[in-house]
Amino acid sequence: MTPTIVIVGAASRDLTDEDPRGWRLGGGVTYSALVSARLGVPTGALMGVDALSAGAHELDLLRAAGVELRTVVLDRAPVFRNIERPEGRLQLSAGPADAVPPDAIPEAWLSAPGWILTPVAAELPDAWADAPSAEATVAVGWQGLLRELPVDGPVRHTIPEPAPIIARADIVGISRDDVDPAISLDTLAAHLHPRATLVVTQGDRGGVVMETGPDGSRRLRHYPPVRARDVADATGAGDVFLAAFAAARIEPRLVGGRIAAGFDLLLAATAASLTIEGIGLHGVPDRAAVRERMLEVRATAQPGPMAPGD
Repeated sequence: MTPTIVIVGAASRDLTDEDPRGWRLGGGVTYSALVSARLGVPTGALMGVDALSAGAHELDLLRAAGVELRTVVLDRAPVFRNIERPEGRLQLSAGPADAVPPDAIPEAWLSAPGWILTPVAAELPDAWADAPSAEATVAVGWQGLLRELPVDGPVRHTIPEPAPIIARADIVGISRDDVDPAISLDTLAAHLHPRATLVVTQGDRGGVVMETGPDGSRRLRHYPPVRARDVADATGAGDVFLAAFAAARIEPRLVGGRIAAGFDLLLAATAASLTIEGIGLHGVPDRAAVRERMLEVRATAQPGPMAPGD
Protein backbone atom coordinates (compact mmCIF):
# COMPACT_ATOMS: atom_id res chain seq x y z
CA MET A 1 0.00 0.00 0.00
CA THR A 2 1.28 3.46 -0.88
CA PRO A 3 1.28 5.93 2.04
CA THR A 4 -0.32 9.33 1.55
CA ILE A 5 2.76 10.96 3.08
CA VAL A 6 6.32 9.63 3.03
CA ILE A 7 8.70 11.09 5.61
CA VAL A 8 12.48 10.70 5.33
CA GLY A 9 15.39 11.55 7.60
CA ALA A 10 17.73 10.27 10.29
CA ALA A 11 16.59 9.83 13.87
CA SER A 12 18.84 11.49 16.40
CA ARG A 13 19.79 10.49 19.89
CA ASP A 14 19.35 13.51 22.13
CA LEU A 15 21.54 13.14 25.20
CA THR A 16 19.86 13.73 28.56
CA ASP A 17 20.38 12.77 32.19
CA GLU A 18 16.62 12.38 32.60
CA ASP A 19 16.44 9.04 30.76
CA PRO A 20 18.08 5.86 32.13
CA ARG A 21 19.61 5.23 28.70
CA GLY A 22 21.26 8.64 28.79
CA TRP A 23 19.37 9.72 25.65
CA ARG A 24 15.96 10.04 24.04
CA LEU A 25 15.04 9.38 20.45
CA GLY A 26 14.55 12.58 18.45
CA GLY A 27 14.94 14.00 14.98
CA GLY A 28 12.51 15.54 12.55
CA VAL A 29 11.56 12.21 10.98
CA THR A 30 10.30 10.80 14.30
CA TYR A 31 8.23 13.82 15.33
CA SER A 32 6.91 14.38 11.81
CA ALA A 33 5.87 10.77 11.26
CA LEU A 34 4.17 10.52 14.64
CA VAL A 35 2.08 13.67 14.28
CA SER A 36 1.17 12.85 10.67
CA ALA A 37 -0.12 9.42 11.66
CA ARG A 38 -1.88 10.71 14.78
CA LEU A 39 -3.69 13.27 12.63
CA GLY A 40 -5.08 10.35 10.67
CA VAL A 41 -2.94 10.46 7.54
CA PRO A 42 -1.57 7.15 6.16
CA THR A 43 2.14 7.62 6.79
CA GLY A 44 5.32 5.85 5.78
CA ALA A 45 8.67 6.74 7.34
CA LEU A 46 12.14 5.86 6.10
CA MET A 47 14.38 6.46 9.07
CA GLY A 48 18.15 6.32 9.44
CA VAL A 49 19.15 4.91 12.83
CA ASP A 50 22.34 3.85 14.55
CA ALA A 51 22.81 0.56 16.37
CA LEU A 52 21.48 1.96 19.66
CA SER A 53 18.46 3.82 18.33
CA ALA A 54 17.42 0.86 16.17
CA GLY A 55 15.97 -0.71 19.31
CA ALA A 56 14.53 2.44 20.86
CA HIS A 57 11.18 1.94 22.57
CA GLU A 58 9.96 5.22 21.04
CA LEU A 59 9.72 3.45 17.68
CA ASP A 60 6.79 1.50 19.13
CA LEU A 61 4.92 4.80 19.52
CA LEU A 62 5.19 5.32 15.78
CA ARG A 63 4.09 1.78 14.97
CA ALA A 64 1.16 2.01 17.40
CA ALA A 65 0.05 5.22 15.67
CA GLY A 66 -0.02 3.38 12.35
CA VAL A 67 3.27 4.53 10.83
CA GLU A 68 4.62 2.09 8.25
CA LEU A 69 8.23 2.19 9.41
CA ARG A 70 11.36 1.27 7.47
CA THR A 71 14.76 1.71 9.08
CA VAL A 72 18.24 1.96 7.60
CA VAL A 73 21.05 1.26 10.05
CA LEU A 74 23.82 3.85 9.76
CA ASP A 75 27.31 3.56 11.20
CA ARG A 76 26.95 7.16 12.35
CA ALA A 77 23.63 8.81 13.14
CA PRO A 78 23.16 12.27 14.67
CA VAL A 79 23.83 12.63 18.40
CA PHE A 80 23.08 15.95 20.10
CA ARG A 81 23.03 17.55 23.50
CA ASN A 82 20.54 20.40 23.62
CA ILE A 83 21.13 23.15 26.18
CA GLU A 84 18.29 25.62 26.62
CA ARG A 85 19.44 29.18 27.43
CA PRO A 86 17.64 32.54 27.70
CA GLU A 87 19.37 33.66 24.51
CA GLY A 88 18.41 30.49 22.64
CA ARG A 89 19.28 26.84 22.36
CA LEU A 90 22.90 25.71 22.26
CA GLN A 91 23.20 22.43 20.40
CA LEU A 92 26.32 20.31 20.83
CA SER A 93 27.17 17.57 18.36
CA ALA A 94 29.01 14.27 18.69
CA GLY A 95 30.05 14.48 15.03
CA PRO A 96 28.72 14.16 11.46
CA ALA A 97 26.18 11.57 10.35
CA ASP A 98 26.10 9.18 7.43
CA ALA A 99 23.79 9.75 4.48
CA VAL A 100 20.40 8.09 4.19
CA PRO A 101 20.57 6.47 0.73
CA PRO A 102 17.74 7.25 -1.74
CA ASP A 103 17.71 3.68 -3.02
CA ALA A 104 16.45 2.53 0.39
CA ILE A 105 12.96 3.87 -0.31
CA PRO A 106 10.41 1.11 -1.00
CA GLU A 107 9.38 1.16 -4.65
CA ALA A 108 5.69 1.19 -3.73
CA TRP A 109 6.20 4.49 -1.92
CA LEU A 110 7.59 6.38 -4.90
CA SER A 111 4.12 7.37 -6.11
CA ALA A 112 3.08 8.87 -2.77
CA PRO A 113 1.24 12.19 -3.23
CA GLY A 114 3.01 13.83 -0.29
CA TRP A 115 6.58 13.87 1.00
CA ILE A 116 8.30 15.49 3.97
CA LEU A 117 12.09 15.51 3.88
CA THR A 118 13.33 16.17 7.42
CA PRO A 119 17.13 16.16 7.65
CA VAL A 120 18.75 17.08 10.96
CA ALA A 121 22.40 16.74 9.98
CA ALA A 122 22.53 17.31 6.20
CA GLU A 123 22.16 13.53 5.86
CA LEU A 124 19.90 13.68 2.79
CA PRO A 125 22.00 13.96 -0.39
CA ASP A 126 20.88 15.96 -3.41
CA ALA A 127 19.53 12.83 -5.11
CA TRP A 128 16.53 12.89 -2.76
CA ALA A 129 15.20 15.80 -4.85
CA ASP A 130 14.43 13.29 -7.62
CA ALA A 131 12.73 10.65 -5.46
CA PRO A 132 9.18 12.12 -5.33
CA SER A 133 7.09 12.11 -8.48
CA ALA A 134 6.63 15.35 -10.37
CA GLU A 135 3.01 15.50 -9.15
CA ALA A 136 3.85 15.08 -5.46
CA THR A 137 3.73 17.87 -2.90
CA VAL A 138 7.10 18.03 -1.16
CA ALA A 139 7.87 19.74 2.15
CA VAL A 140 11.39 20.23 3.48
CA GLY A 141 12.77 21.23 6.87
CA TRP A 142 15.51 23.55 5.63
CA GLN A 143 17.51 24.03 8.82
CA GLY A 144 18.55 20.38 8.78
CA LEU A 145 20.46 21.06 5.55
CA LEU A 146 22.20 24.10 7.05
CA ARG A 147 24.21 22.42 9.79
CA GLU A 148 27.80 21.36 10.21
CA LEU A 149 28.33 18.83 12.97
CA PRO A 150 31.83 18.99 14.49
CA VAL A 151 33.06 16.30 16.82
CA ASP A 152 32.25 17.32 20.41
CA GLY A 153 31.49 20.93 19.57
CA PRO A 154 28.66 23.36 18.93
CA VAL A 155 26.61 22.83 15.79
CA ARG A 156 27.47 25.47 13.20
CA HIS A 157 24.85 27.02 10.93
CA THR A 158 25.80 27.46 7.29
CA ILE A 159 24.59 30.14 4.88
CA PRO A 160 21.63 29.11 2.70
CA GLU A 161 22.74 28.39 -0.85
CA PRO A 162 21.02 26.91 -3.92
CA ALA A 163 20.28 23.22 -3.38
CA PRO A 164 18.35 20.69 -5.48
CA ILE A 165 16.18 19.59 -2.53
CA ILE A 166 15.14 23.17 -1.78
CA ALA A 167 14.53 23.89 -5.47
CA ARG A 168 12.20 20.87 -5.64
CA ALA A 169 10.28 21.69 -2.46
CA ASP A 170 6.74 23.08 -2.58
CA ILE A 171 6.79 23.92 1.13
CA VAL A 172 9.96 24.96 2.95
CA GLY A 173 10.04 25.43 6.70
CA ILE A 174 12.82 27.07 8.68
CA SER A 175 13.26 28.60 12.12
CA ARG A 176 14.35 32.22 12.17
CA ASP A 177 16.85 31.23 14.88
CA ASP A 178 18.67 28.99 12.39
CA VAL A 179 19.61 31.71 9.91
CA ASP A 180 21.51 34.96 10.22
CA PRO A 181 19.06 37.77 11.05
CA ALA A 182 20.75 39.83 8.31
CA ILE A 183 19.42 37.39 5.66
CA SER A 184 16.10 38.72 4.42
CA LEU A 185 13.00 36.69 3.67
CA ASP A 186 13.28 37.72 0.01
CA THR A 187 16.79 36.28 -0.08
CA LEU A 188 15.57 33.01 1.42
CA ALA A 189 12.59 32.85 -0.94
CA ALA A 190 14.85 33.35 -3.96
CA HIS A 191 16.15 29.79 -3.45
CA LEU A 192 12.65 28.33 -3.85
CA HIS A 193 10.71 27.68 -7.03
CA PRO A 194 8.20 30.43 -7.92
CA ARG A 195 5.09 28.66 -6.58
CA ALA A 196 6.62 27.41 -3.34
CA THR A 197 5.54 28.42 0.16
CA LEU A 198 8.13 29.59 2.70
CA VAL A 199 7.20 29.18 6.36
CA VAL A 200 9.46 30.91 8.91
CA THR A 201 8.72 29.98 12.52
CA GLN A 202 9.57 32.36 15.34
CA GLY A 203 8.80 30.33 18.44
CA ASP A 204 6.38 31.95 20.86
CA ARG A 205 6.07 34.92 18.49
CA GLY A 206 4.29 32.88 15.86
CA GLY A 207 5.81 33.20 12.42
CA VAL A 208 5.38 34.32 8.84
CA VAL A 209 4.36 32.67 5.60
CA MET A 210 5.52 33.94 2.22
CA GLU A 211 3.72 32.85 -0.94
CA THR A 212 3.79 34.04 -4.53
CA GLY A 213 0.58 35.24 -6.12
CA PRO A 214 -0.55 34.61 -9.72
CA ASP A 215 0.88 37.99 -10.71
CA GLY A 216 4.31 37.06 -9.37
CA SER A 217 4.10 39.28 -6.31
CA ARG A 218 5.09 37.89 -2.93
CA ARG A 219 2.49 37.91 -0.20
CA LEU A 220 3.56 37.93 3.43
CA ARG A 221 1.23 36.73 6.15
CA HIS A 222 1.92 36.66 9.89
CA TYR A 223 0.35 33.96 12.03
CA PRO A 224 0.01 34.24 15.81
CA PRO A 225 1.22 31.58 18.22
CA VAL A 226 -1.05 29.20 20.06
CA ARG A 227 0.10 29.49 23.65
CA ALA A 228 1.09 26.33 25.49
CA ARG A 229 -0.33 25.89 28.97
CA ASP A 230 3.07 24.79 30.20
CA VAL A 231 6.46 24.32 28.56
CA ALA A 232 7.92 20.93 29.41
CA ASP A 233 10.15 20.29 26.38
CA ALA A 234 10.45 22.45 23.25
CA THR A 235 12.26 19.73 21.28
CA GLY A 236 10.46 18.77 18.09
CA ALA A 237 7.93 21.61 18.07
CA GLY A 238 9.18 23.01 14.77
CA ASP A 239 9.13 19.58 13.17
CA VAL A 240 5.57 18.99 14.34
CA PHE A 241 4.52 22.41 13.01
CA LEU A 242 5.93 21.75 9.54
CA ALA A 243 4.54 18.22 9.37
CA ALA A 244 1.05 19.29 10.43
CA PHE A 245 1.10 22.23 8.02
CA ALA A 246 2.24 20.00 5.16
CA ALA A 247 -0.32 17.34 6.07
CA ALA A 248 -3.11 19.93 5.81
CA ARG A 249 -1.83 21.09 2.42
CA ILE A 250 -1.52 17.50 1.18
CA GLU A 251 -4.80 16.34 2.78
CA PRO A 252 -7.05 19.44 3.01
CA ARG A 253 -9.81 17.30 4.56
CA LEU A 254 -7.92 17.66 7.85
CA VAL A 255 -9.14 21.26 8.03
CA GLY A 256 -12.35 20.90 6.06
CA GLY A 257 -10.68 22.29 2.95
CA ARG A 258 -10.34 25.72 4.56
CA ILE A 259 -6.75 26.44 3.57
CA ALA A 260 -7.46 29.96 2.34
CA ALA A 261 -8.88 30.85 5.76
CA GLY A 262 -5.64 29.86 7.49
CA PHE A 263 -6.79 26.63 9.09
CA ASP A 264 -3.58 24.90 7.95
CA LEU A 265 -1.58 27.35 10.07
CA LEU A 266 -3.93 27.02 13.02
CA LEU A 267 -3.70 23.23 12.88
CA ALA A 268 0.10 23.40 12.75
CA ALA A 269 0.47 25.98 15.52
CA THR A 270 -1.92 24.05 17.77
CA ALA A 271 -0.13 20.73 17.27
CA ALA A 272 3.24 22.36 18.00
CA SER A 273 1.86 24.05 21.12
CA LEU A 274 0.56 20.77 22.51
CA THR A 275 3.85 19.02 21.75
CA ILE A 276 5.89 21.24 24.05
CA GLU A 277 3.57 20.47 26.95
CA GLY A 278 4.97 16.91 27.08
CA ILE A 279 8.40 15.30 27.19
CA GLY A 280 9.91 14.16 23.91
CA LEU A 281 7.72 12.19 21.54
CA HIS A 282 5.20 11.56 24.32
CA GLY A 283 4.05 15.15 23.87
CA VAL A 284 2.99 14.71 20.24
CA PRO A 285 -0.82 15.07 20.17
CA ASP A 286 -3.47 13.12 18.32
CA ARG A 287 -6.22 14.67 16.21
CA ALA A 288 -8.76 14.73 19.05
CA ALA A 289 -6.42 16.75 21.28
CA VAL A 290 -5.63 19.14 18.45
CA ARG A 291 -9.31 19.60 17.65
CA GLU A 292 -10.17 20.31 21.29
CA ARG A 293 -7.43 22.93 21.61
CA MET A 294 -8.47 24.52 18.31
CA LEU A 295 -12.00 24.89 19.65
CA GLU A 296 -10.59 26.63 22.72
CA VAL A 297 -8.61 29.00 20.50
CA ARG A 298 -11.76 29.78 18.54
CA ALA A 299 -13.68 30.48 21.74
CA THR A 300 -11.08 32.91 23.09
CA ALA A 301 -10.07 34.68 19.87
CA GLN A 302 -12.88 36.19 17.83
CA PRO A 303 -13.22 36.10 14.96
CA GLY A 304 -11.41 32.84 14.53
CA PRO A 305 -11.47 29.62 12.55
CA MET A 306 -13.28 26.51 13.64
CA ALA A 307 -11.78 23.13 14.41
CA PRO A 308 -11.72 20.42 11.74
CA GLY A 309 -14.98 18.53 11.47
CA ASP A 310 -17.26 21.47 12.37
